[in-house]
Amino acid sequence: MHQLIAGVPTVPTDGVVVTHLAFDARAVEQQPGKLLCSVRGLRTHARLCESAKEAEPIKGIPYKNLTIGVPKEIWQNERRVALAPAAVTALSKKGFTVNVEDNAGVLAKYPNAAFEEAGAKIVDRNAAFTSDIVLKIRQPALEEVDLLKDNGMLISFLYPAQNKELLDKMASKKITAFAMDCVPRISRAQVFDALSSMANIAGYRAVVEASNHFGRFFTGQITAAGKVPPAKVLVIGGGVAGLAAVGQAKNMGAIVRAFDTRAAVKEQVESFGAEFLEVNVKESGEGTGGYAKEMSKEFIEAEMALFAKQAKEVDIIISTALIPGKKAPVLIKKEHVDLMKPGSVVVDLAAEAGGNIETTVPGEVSVYNDVTHIGLTDLPSRLPTQSSFLYGNNISKFLLSIGEKDHFNIN
Repeated sequence: MHQLIAGVPTVPTDGVVVTHLAFDARAVEQQPGKLLCSVRGLRTHARLCESAKEAEPIKGIPYKNLTIGVPKEIWQNERRVALAPAAVTALSKKGFTVNVEDNAGVLAKYPNAAFEEAGAKIVDRNAAFTSDIVLKIRQPALEEVDLLKDNGMLISFLYPAQNKELLDKMASKKITAFAMDCVPRISRAQVFDALSSMANIAGYRAVVEASNHFGRFFTGQITAAGKVPPAKVLVIGGGVAGLAAVGQAKNMGAIVRAFDTRAAVKEQVESFGAEFLEVNVKESGEGTGGYAKEMSKEFIEAEMALFAKQAKEVDIIISTALIPGKKAPVLIKKEHVDLMKPGSVVVDLAAEAGGNIETTVPGEVSVYNDVTHIGLTDLPSRLPTQSSFLYGNNISKFLLSIGEKDHFNIN
């Protein structure tokens, strides 16, 4: 029987080791006669274990045996493409064959030649959709699901809770689908967070759109022709889009105020040099996953009073408030818009989910009571080159995270 010394078993003099416990050098000093002979055995055992590990087959399919398809988006006014050439290069170097539909990136200012230089093949629509893994931005239309091959794979925005018919049809073809809009907001997944990437662009573009429809400078000026006051901007919602809007409006010289139900946003808003507005009712708006939650009746009443006061003072309101899985809350009511000065502008970034501003017309630029309403639902697509580049990084890095050692494998 072998005795255990300092956590390491002694071994017979032939040096054959029948355990993988770590070798303890102190034990050698204490019992040299019993343990020195085990050193060679331990090393031999370690080499055998390493060889066995290397011999184990890697799970999954090698990247070199897989094709990636990038079809052209057909959604109205959609100018983005799921992969920019930079992302194609990264995937091609890993071994994937990337099939890009003819002219898929033209509206994003990425011509076919740019994709070919990055290593992609230019193919027809059918070849893009019948690739092993299809990458898109918008969820596929029902007729596009017919083009996907059975047992294929799709990664795109899907909004599964709102698209049951789409999911049922994909399930009938046994398609494995990943929704980019469902990526959790955790540290590990930050590089995959396409919602944040697109919200950042939407917030920036919201200020650009507002300035385009506003009849004055954003920044204050003192000129020989007279003094020009700075524009006053109120941003409602301090998430990624809201903070991007705060930063851009401040950079353009406006006086910026922001409101959010989450106290943690205050520090971020103030770091941009903007003013953070608060109500007297103390209630946390922190929801799950970094989003806001629905607030109490008392808080909402105090909020409405604050917005009524601000509507009289500010020139531009940019609203970004969304609650996951629910219709966007109405925060700026018709009576608030009635209080705004002629020539004012409101931008409703929640228009696609119903809108935060009661008088918004989703998808359109409209005018009510001499206040311009920007209810566009395609703001990220209005910066297609930038948004395609960022989304391509998000989706390609997510794809490469599925598996290991250049093998695609869903764990």
